[in-house]
Amino acid sequence: MAERTSAGLLSMMLEPTPAVAMTLPAEVREKLAELELELSEGDITQKGYEKKRSKLLAPYIPQIQGVDPSLQIDNRIQASSQVVLPVSKHNKSRAGNARDERFRSDLHTEAVQAALAKYKERKMPMPSKRRSVLVQSSVEACTPPDTSSASEDEGSLRRQGRLATSTPYQGHSHPAVEHWFNRVIQGSSTSSSASSTSSHPGGRSVTNSATHAALNANATATALADLMAHTQLGVPVNSRVSNKIQQLLNTLKRPKRPPLREFFVDDFEELLDVQQPDPNQPRPEGQQMSPLEGEPLGVVTNWPPSLPAALQRWGTTHPKSPCLTALDNAGKPVYTLTYGKLWTRSQKLAYTLLNKLSSRNEPLLMPGDRVALVFPNNDPVMFMVAFYGCLLAELVPVPIEVPLTRKDAGSQQIGFLLGSCGVTLALTTDACQKGLPKAQTGEVVTFKGWPRLLWFVTDGKHVVKPPKDWHPPVREASNDIAYIEYKTSKEGSTMGITVSHSTMLAHCQALTQACGYTEGETITNVLDFKREAGLWHGVLTSVMNRMHVISIPYSLMKVNPLSWIQKVHMYKARVAVVKSRDMHWSLLAQRDQRDISLSSLRMLIVADGANPWSISSCDAFLNVFQARGLRPEVICPCACSSEAMTVAIRRPPEMGVPPPGKAVLSMSGLSHGVIRVDTEEKLSVLTVQDVGQVMPGAVVCVVRVEGTPFLCQTDEVGEICVSSGSSGLAYYGLPGMTKNIFETIPVKPSGVSIGDRPFTRTSLLGFVGPDNLVFVVGKIDGLMVVSGRRHNADDVVATALAVEPMKFVYRGRIAVFSVLVLHDERIIVVAEQRPDASEEDSFQWMSRVLQAIDSIHQVGVYCLALVPANNLPKAPLGGIHISETKQRFLEGALHPCNVLMCPHTCVTNLPKPRQKQPEVGPASMIVGNLVAGKRIAQACGRDLGQLEDNDQARKFLYIQDVLQWRAQATPDHPLFLVLNSKGTVASTASCLQLHKRAERVAAALMGRLNTGDHVALVYPPGIDLIATFYGCLYAGCVPVTVRPPHPQNLATTLPTVKMIVEVSKSVCILTTQAIMKLLKSKEATAAVDIKSWPTVMDTDDLPRKKCPQTYKPPTPEMLAYLDFSVSTTGILAGVKMSHSATSALCRSIKLQCELYPSRQIAICLDPYCGLGLALWCLCSVYSGHQSILVPPLELESNASLWLSAVSQYKVRVTFCSYSVMEMCTKGLGSQTEALRLRNVNLSCVRTCMVVAEERPRITLTQSFSKIFKDLGLSPRAVSTTFGCRVNIAICLQPNRLGKLAEQGTSGPDPTTVYVDMRALRHDRVRLVERGSPHSLPLMESGKILPGVKVVIANTETKGPLGDSHLGEIWVSSPHNATGYYTVYGEEALHADHFNTKLSFGDTQTIWARTGYLGFLRRTDLTDASGERHDALYVVGSLDETLELRGMRYHPIDIETSVIRSHKSIAECAVFTWTNLLVVVVELEGSEQEALDLVALVTNVVLEEHYLIVGVVVVVDPGVIPINSRGEKQRMHLRDGFLADQLDPIYVAYNM
Repeated sequence: MAERTSAGLLSMMLEPTPAVAMTLPAEVREKLAELELELSEGDITQKGYEKKRSKLLAPYIPQIQGVDPSLQIDNRIQASSQVVLPVSKHNKSRAGNARDERFRSDLHTEAVQAALAKYKERKMPMPSKRRSVLVQSSVEACTPPDTSSASEDEGSLRRQGRLATSTPYQGHSHPAVEHWFNRVIQGSSTSSSASSTSSHPGGRSVTNSATHAALNANATATALADLMAHTQLGVPVNSRVSNKIQQLLNTLKRPKRPPLREFFVDDFEELLDVQQPDPNQPRPEGQQMSPLEGEPLGVVTNWPPSLPAALQRWGTTHPKSPCLTALDNAGKPVYTLTYGKLWTRSQKLAYTLLNKLSSRNEPLLMPGDRVALVFPNNDPVMFMVAFYGCLLAELVPVPIEVPLTRKDAGSQQIGFLLGSCGVTLALTTDACQKGLPKAQTGEVVTFKGWPRLLWFVTDGKHVVKPPKDWHPPVREASNDIAYIEYKTSKEGSTMGITVSHSTMLAHCQALTQACGYTEGETITNVLDFKREAGLWHGVLTSVMNRMHVISIPYSLMKVNPLSWIQKVHMYKARVAVVKSRDMHWSLLAQRDQRDISLSSLRMLIVADGANPWSISSCDAFLNVFQARGLRPEVICPCACSSEAMTVAIRRPPEMGVPPPGKAVLSMSGLSHGVIRVDTEEKLSVLTVQDVGQVMPGAVVCVVRVEGTPFLCQTDEVGEICVSSGSSGLAYYGLPGMTKNIFETIPVKPSGVSIGDRPFTRTSLLGFVGPDNLVFVVGKIDGLMVVSGRRHNADDVVATALAVEPMKFVYRGRIAVFSVLVLHDERIIVVAEQRPDASEEDSFQWMSRVLQAIDSIHQVGVYCLALVPANNLPKAPLGGIHISETKQRFLEGALHPCNVLMCPHTCVTNLPKPRQKQPEVGPASMIVGNLVAGKRIAQACGRDLGQLEDNDQARKFLYIQDVLQWRAQATPDHPLFLVLNSKGTVASTASCLQLHKRAERVAAALMGRLNTGDHVALVYPPGIDLIATFYGCLYAGCVPVTVRPPHPQNLATTLPTVKMIVEVSKSVCILTTQAIMKLLKSKEATAAVDIKSWPTVMDTDDLPRKKCPQTYKPPTPEMLAYLDFSVSTTGILAGVKMSHSATSALCRSIKLQCELYPSRQIAICLDPYCGLGLALWCLCSVYSGHQSILVPPLELESNASLWLSAVSQYKVRVTFCSYSVMEMCTKGLGSQTEALRLRNVNLSCVRTCMVVAEERPRITLTQSFSKIFKDLGLSPRAVSTTFGCRVNIAICLQPNRLGKLAEQGTSGPDPTTVYVDMRALRHDRVRLVERGSPHSLPLMESGKILPGVKVVIANTETKGPLGDSHLGEIWVSSPHNATGYYTVYGEEALHADHFNTKLSFGDTQTIWARTGYLGFLRRTDLTDASGERHDALYVVGSLDETLELRGMRYHPIDIETSVIRSHKSIAECAVFTWTNLLVVVVELEGSEQEALDLVALVTNVVLEEHYLIVGVVVVVDPGVIPINSRGEKQRMHLRDGFLADQLDPIYVAYNM
C-alpha cells in the first residue's frame, strides 16, 4: 500500500493544478502537448514521458512540505546517462565525499522499485494451503489457508477434526482473491462493490454473484456468460476456486512474449520451436583484442628458493617473530604461533609421519603420497603445522572440510576426491577427532562414498621429537606436486587442483609484488585458510614474507561481525583479506562501536571482488567507515579462480596505478554477450567495478565461452584465460578435463593460434576495459543460457534482494540455478523464508520478485520456492550449497513452504498448436486406402449360424423360461455359491431353489404391479438379488439393479440410488429389511428427501406362494431389464436390454468361454451393471455352469479371499475387475510365501479375465502375473475383456491353456504393440519399437465374441477407416442394447449411438457407436478357423479425452507420467477447466512433501506431453473418487474441486 500512496503523491506533484496550468508559459504548454502526442503514438515510454514532463514542470511546482525527499523528482538518476568507462589518467584523487551519484549502490533497488510500479495492478491468484502445512509459527503470523472456509452456498464438506473456525483478516480483504469482476469489467462503476463477493472469512458479504449481475447487468452479463459457458451445472460459480482460476486466466491473457513464428508441422513430428536469434540483437563491433601482459615479475635477491626454505630461514633467524594468532569465539587471542614454533613443530610432525607410522613393517607413507587435512575452521595453528609438516615430509596435503554428519552437503563428492587421490591417512586435531561420528567399535565411521581412512591426531603428545641427526630435506622449488586444493563444479562434482612447489612459490612472489607485502607486516584474514585467497595470503605468502596473520574464524564472525575491524584497530594491521559478505555484516553491527580506526589499513583486499554485487558492499562500507579513518583508495577488489589462482588485483595506491574504473553496462547487452555502456538511463543496468590489473608475469586474454576458443572482440564478454607460472597445473587424475581447462590455446578469427603457450580457463566471464583494467561480470558456474540469452545467477540474486529484501527472506540464503526442461534452461530461485513472514506477505514478495526479474533481465522465472529457515544445504562456510540444492529440487526433496511456478511465461518453445486440416471425404479415404494397399478396418467374431452346438437353452426365447426348464430337468444342479469374507459358503442355490424363490417374489409383485412396471432391486451382492431379478421377469416387470447405499457414507452414495430410482421411473423398490431401514433413517434425510421414495418392499420373509402362471412377453424385442451405470465422466446412463439381446448375449459368452453345466467359474465382480450383472444373474442360468460368487467388498477385510477360493475350488475360468486386481497386488504382494504355506495354488487357472470398459492396464496385469507366478499362475492366463454401454461384451479372451489350446479351438494370445504417443495426440497410429521415446504399450482387448462385428469409423465423416488407423469403434451384434433409457426424452441426441450407418462403403449394416477410440490391426497369427487374427486395441473413451492445443490427450497417459515423477504420488487424476489443465495428485507421505510435487508434476507434463499445467492440487490418499470398476470419476473430482470440497493440502496456480 505504501507504494501506491507514494505513487499517488508523485502524480499529484506532477499534475499541474488548474491555476498552475494557466500560469505555465505557452512554449511549456506546447512541449507538454507534444509529449502527450509522443506517448499516445508510442514513440516514448511511459517512464521517459514522466521524466521529461517532470523536468518541464519542475520550476513551476512548489516544494511540498513533509513529503519524503526521495519522492521529489531529482536529477540523481539522470547522471548515469554519461559514459563512464574512460576515466582520465590525471584524475588521481579517488573521489572523496563527492562520490559520483551514478554508482550509488542502491540504484539497483530503485530500478527494481520502479520496475515493480508498472505491475501494480496485476494480481496473481495466491496458492491455497491447508493449515497443517503452514510451517510458520504463530496463528497470528499466518493468514488462514484459503480452504479453511467455504462460502455458505457451497455446502462444502469438512473433514472431521478440521479447523472450522478461522482468524478473520485484520481489517482487509484477501488480496489474492480480489474478485474477477474487477478485471473483467475494467472501469465499470460497480467494480468496487463487486469485489465484496470474494469469500474471505472475515465479515463475509452474503450477496452472491447473481445479485451483482442484476445490479450492473450490462457490464457483467458478458463476463458472467463467459464464465457460465465453462461451468457444469451444480457447481457454484462464485466458489473461490473459480475466482482464482479466473484470476489465473487474466494473468495469462496478457500477451507475454511475441507470438511464435509460423512453421511447417509435419504430420507426425511436433516440432519444438527453436529460438531464432533476434536480427536486431546487439553484436560486438570492437576490434580484435590482443593478449594483455602484466608487469614483469621482479627478481628480489633474497627471495627464498622454496616455501619450506623460507620457513627454515625465519624459524632459525627470527624464532620469536609471531606468525599466526588464533582467536576464540569471544574474540580473545588463544595462542600465537611463532616462526620458531612453526618450524620445530612441523619438523616433529614430518618425522613422525615418515618414520613412526607403519603397516606390516612397511612405512605407511612414502614421499609424494597424498594426505587429507581435516581441521576445523577455528584452529588455524594446527592446520598450519600440519600443512608445513606435510611439505617438509614431501607428502601432498589435501585440505578438506570437517565432515560433521554422514549426510553433509557434497560430502560424498569429497569422498570421491579422496578415493581418486589414493588418500589413506587423515590428519586432524584431538578435539575434532572426538567430535566426529563414531561406529560401535569406537573408530570414526566411514562416511558415505569415502575410502577407508586411518585418522591420525597431530596434537603434541602423538608426535615424536626427531633425533639430532635427522633433518628434513629442504630443496629448491620443483615441479612436484606441493598440495591439492579442492573445488566443487556447477554440477556438484569435486575436483582436486594440483599445485606444484614452483607454482606455489611463483604465486607467492607475484602476490608479494602486486600487494607490496613487506617483511613483518600484520595482516587480518577473515577467509577460510584451507583454500583459495585465505590459503594463498594467510598461510603461504605470509610465511614467505615473515608476516603476522590474525586469523578470524567464521564462528566468531557469526557472533560478532565487527571482530575483524576491531582486530585491525587493535593490531594496527596493514592489510585485511575479506569477502564482501564480511563488509556487509559489519555494516549491520557498526552502530555499537565508536572508537575504532581503520587508518592503519593500506590494503583492504576484497577476495570476491569479481562478484558483480560486491560493489554495493564496498560502496556502503566506505560510506560508513570513511569517518573512521578508512581511505577510499585502500579498497582493492581482486579476481580469483581455483584453477588460475589470483587472476587480477587492484594495486594499493602507493604503486602509482591508474584510478579505479566503474562501468554501467546494459543488462540486455550483457545477455547477448556484448558490452554496451548504458547511455540512456534504463532500468536494467549492471554497475561493475574493476578488479585491478593483471598479475605480474602473467598474460591474460578473453575467449569465446562455447566452442573453439576464439579471441573476443574488445566489446565482447568472454571467459578470461591466464597464462602464467603461478596458476594450477591440472585436475588430479582427470587428464581429459585438464586438457580442456589448463591447456587452452586461444585462436585468432583467422584460425591461427596466438602462440604456443597454454592458457588456463578461469571460469570468470569478463572483459578488459580502459587503462587495461580487468572487469568481471559473472562466473561460468552461475551462467544460465535461456533461449539463447545469457543470464548470471548472481545478478538475478541481486534483483531478488532489491525487492524489500530483509523483510521476508534471509539476505545470504538465496540460490539461483537453472534446470533443463523441454530442451531449454529454466531459471529456479530458492530462498529461505523468515519465520515471522506471513503467507500472504511471502506470496506478495514472490510475485514482486518474478515481476522485477522479468522487467530487469527480460527473462521469466520458471519456479520460485521459499523453504523454511535453515533448511537449505549449507556450504562449508555459510552460503548455500547450490548443486545440492538443485539436486534436492530435482528429486523433490527440497520441502518448500511456498512455491510459485510460472511455466506460462517461460516456456516459449512449445510446438505450435495443431491446426485441424479440412477432413478428407469418406470416399477418398477408402480410395486412398485401396491405393495404399490397406484393407478397411473391419473384423468379426465367429459366425453364430455355423456354430452347431447341442445348446438346449437355444430353443427358449426368454431367459426366465430357461430357468423353469432347468428347475424341472436338473432341479438339484447347483448354480450359485456365495462366499463371505471368511471364505466359508454364505448361501447356495440350485436350479429349483432359485426358481422357487423367484416364484415367491413374482407372487408378491403380481397383485400390486402392472406388467412392464420398472422395479429397483437394492440388494447387497448375493442370491436375493438373483432371485428377485427372475421374480421380476416372472411377474412381467422390468428389473433395475442398484448398488445399495454405503451406511458409513450415505451423503455421497444415497443420492446416486435416488437418482437411478427416479431416472429409471421405478414404481417400487425391492430390498432387505436392513437396507429398508437405512433408506428411511434419520441420517438419510440429510442426503435426500426420503418422503419421495416409491413403495419400498422387503423380501426377507415372503410367504411361500406359487404364482398362478409366469408372464410370457408377446415378443422377444420387449424390454427384459435396464442396466444403469455411472460413466467415468459422471453421466448416469441406463441402457435397454431386450429379451432377444439378453439370450444372444448369454449364448455368445457361452460359446466364447465354452461354458457347460459341468464347469465351475469364479466371479469377483459387482453384480449391478455391464458384464458383471450378466455373469452374476444371466450366464449361469443359461449355460448351467456353477458360479462361485465372491463379492468384491469382502476383499477389503480379507484380500486373499478370491484367490483362495479359486485355488480351493480348482477353478479354470475366473473374472475380476481392475480394482480387485489392484487390491490383490497391493495387499498380497509381500504375502505370497504365506499364501503358499496355506496351499494356495493357482496352476489350475486357464483364464483370468479382467472385466473393463477402458484401455487395458498393462502395468497392473503384468505386476499381477509376476507376483502370483510363485503360486503357479501361468503368465498367459491373465487377459482383458472389453465392453461399453451400447454392448456390454464385445471382446472376451477365452481359455488359452491345456488341451484346448493344442486343438486350436481357443485362439492366439493377446498381442501388445507400441504406438507413438505424439502421433496418437493427432489421432494417428504410428507403430514404434519397444523402448523408443514417447512409446506407449497397448494390449489387445481380447478376442471378438461370436456374432459380433466391429468397424473403425471416422468420428467426423462417419466413413470407414483403414487398418491401423485411429477412429471410433462401432459394433454390430444381436446382443447390442436397444437404446438409452433416459428420462428427459433426449433419445434424439443419442439415437445414432444405437443405430447409425457408415456414410460410405457398407451403408446397410446398422451399427452402434461405442464412444471409444481404438484401431484394428491384422496380425500374423491365425485363429481357430485358420483366418489371420484381427486384434482390437482400445485407446480410450472419447468423452474422457482432453482437447488441448488442438490435440487430443487421454488423461491416463498424463496421469501415468505424473505418478512416475515422485515416489510419494499414490494416485493422480487430470481434467480441464476453462482450457487449463488441472492435475490432482494424492500424496502418500508427509505433508512437507506436498509442495515438492508442484515443480515435478509441471516438469514431467511439459517434457512428455508438451502441455503446461495450470493448477496442481495436492490431496490426501483416497480423495480421487473411484467407481466399483476401479475407474477414476474425474468429473466428480472436478465438481468437488470447483465447489471447494476436496480439503486439499495445497493448491498451486501456475502463472
